[in-house]
Amino acid sequence: MNKSRNFSMIEYLKLRAGTQKPKYRFKGKTRADFDIWKDKLLGELKEALGPMPEPADLNPQVVWEIEQDGIIKRRVIIDLEEHMSAAALVFIPKSGSKVKPAILCNHGHGDYGKDSIMGIRSANEPARNAEIETYNCDYGLQMAKRGYVTMAIDWRGFGERSDGGNPYPDRDKCNVHFIRGSIMNINLLALDIFDGMRCIDYLCGLDCVDSERIGAMGLSFGGTMTTWITLMDQRVKAADIICYSCRFESFAVDRGQFCGSQMFAGIFDLCDIPDLHGLIAPRPLLAEIGVHDKVFYAEEAFSCSTEVAKIYQAAGASGNYEVDVFDGDHKFAGNEAFEFFNKHLKKKEYVK
Repeated sequence: MNKSRNFSMIEYLKLRAGTQKPKYRFKGKTRADFDIWKDKLLGELKEALGPMPEPADLNPQVVWEIEQDGIIKRRVIIDLEEHMSAAALVFIPKSGSKVKPAILCNHGHGDYGKDSIMGIRSANEPARNAEIETYNCDYGLQMAKRGYVTMAIDWRGFGERSDGGNPYPDRDKCNVHFIRGSIMNINLLALDIFDGMRCIDYLCGLDCVDSERIGAMGLSFGGTMTTWITLMDQRVKAADIICYSCRFESFAVDRGQFCGSQMFAGIFDLCDIPDLHGLIAPRPLLAEIGVHDKVFYAEEAFSCSTEVAKIYQAAGASGNYEVDVFDGDHKFAGNEAFEFFNKHLKKKEYVK
């Protein structure tokens, strides 16, 4: 027998991924091609994600409110569905117009959830301060200082929803929650998308927020959530995906660099990451790419962004896709994002 035999499951999955041909990889060139592709792929993705929970009344409760840095900072409890609530941090700038644009700020796979994103530092927790400094990830605070209402919650299994840390020692709790939910046809990614959309419900109900000027941004797993919330919810008018330009074959199959909060069965049968980003078209999208990123490598990130640009071109919206390539690692660059959101959320013309 001439063919070499393989005993490795890792090698097996790599070989299978190398021959994978997703059903809806974008190959079109015209707006008509784009419209047909988007309608079909988005429909199948929604079906594959599985059922979403029934929304409950939000019943928002402001637990505390302080004024600091020219910002009203609130901790708010909201009900999402019958069996789940969440704590949120909501920052409202005091200066500027009475009604402001808002940005949903999504955290990544870190230890402190929403707190790091909103710049909650503590002398008693130097590790939290170090996380903020390393990843420059307090963009919720940075955007609030620039006149945006910002909001962040903990995704399921993180921060105040982490059951006291990691209840499954030596295991990724995302993977455990994914498996446990799967036996009941409950998808963890779908639940987090649902929670993000409920946050937008809350923001749109605030007197200080212009519901026609909602944005989203996030780093790493926060980029995953920004991708999905934006493509699933048309109320998001502009998005910044930070260090999440990649491909399933490389970061997921080859390197195992993701978790059960970021996937569902069969997603790579349908599409790849560039397609997910492209589904956001024609709405404005900024992709941040660190040339020294050790999580999502620059070479695959550039390849991804090239494909996304082609999708935006086919959609007739080339000018709405921007890429910020920065000299840095896996972090929020803080370069183009401020002007990007100013351009697309601090004006009265919107991409429908």
